[in-house]
Amino acid sequence: MTEPLRITARVAVPRDELVARASRSGGPGGQHVNTSATRVELLWNVRSTHALDDAQRERVMERLATRLDASGMLRVVASEYRSQRRNREAAEARLADLVRRALAVPRTRVPTRPSAAAKQRRLDNKRKRSKRKRDRRTGDDDGV
Repeated sequence: MTEPLRITARVAVPRDELVARASRSGGPGGQHVNTSATRVELLWNVRSTHALDDAQRERVMERLATRLDASGMLRVVASEYRSQRRNREAAEARLADLVRRALAVPRTRVPTRPSAAAKQRRLDNKRKRSKRKRDRRTGDDDGV
């Protein structure tokens, strides 16, 4: 049996859940690109996967909502290499990176207060700027 696609230390996607399709790649490349199916499209159904628990699935579906189709399929494409094998590896790496980032829980911000010295510096800077602007003004009020 083949190794699952490792996402994190606790999450791995079984290879039988991944659907890979090869097609001809676009762009320059001469006759090689016209005859070889090296572009790889990798599909993974987030909605029906067994690799994620319910909370993880919800998080991935929420964070990757713009990348999922109506049936919950996540699609990743790689076509930068001339080899189908290397493009498949690139697509798998991209998929793993996308899901890893979606699963990451951001740290909660701990609110802090500015120190007394920071407050004093801010007020001093405001006073300096105010004085500079006041000094630029002309003494007469006739609008010239």
